[in-house]
Amino acid sequence: MRTETRVEEKKKIKIKKPEGYFCFACGTANPIGLNLEFYASSDRVLTEITLNRYHAGWHDIAHGGIISTILDEVMSWTVLYFKRCFFVTRRLDIKYVKPVKTGVPLVAGGRILACSDNGQAVSVSGELRDNHNALLAKAKAEFIIIPREDIQPGFKDSEKEIFSLIDELEKTEEKGNRKEERGKRK
Repeated sequence: MRTETRVEEKKKIKIKKPEGYFCFACGTANPIGLNLEFYASSDRVLTEITLNRYHAGWHDIAHGGIISTILDEVMSWTVLYFKRCFFVTRRLDIKYVKPVKTGVPLVAGGRILACSDNGQAVSVSGELRDNHNALLAKAKAEFIIIPREDIQPGFKDSEKEIFSLIDELEKTEEKGNRKEERGKRK
């Protein structure tokens, strides 16, 4: 998978996030979080971020846990956007290729690799690149899809948020399809 260095304006669709959510990676209500924004582009989900000194491990090098979080999150949003389901991360394997400097614009992207025959697992790849398109880290993850009827009581609030987000994604997609059709008619 090759992630574009910058998300091309005309090819990207902004993915709506739930308001008031405290997720460290994507939550709008978390004052110390990353507040990642996501965009769909053909068969990928992308996010852009510039890390700062608060994300560093050593000097001006980003902490590996922050890099892991970004990759896990972009791959999670890839599953959410393309599969429209509730899921959890089963496995996350990361290879750190080069040091990630703070203060440098970054693009992370996720792409679905495969789905299990029974539809209960999804494999996804992810990459993190800098503004010169240098590969900094890559990952593979496996996500387990949880059928709605199997969601445990402790996840009930998350269930509401996830399924309202899925509804929003479908509305956004319908609007995008209508806009695209109008553009073709012109």
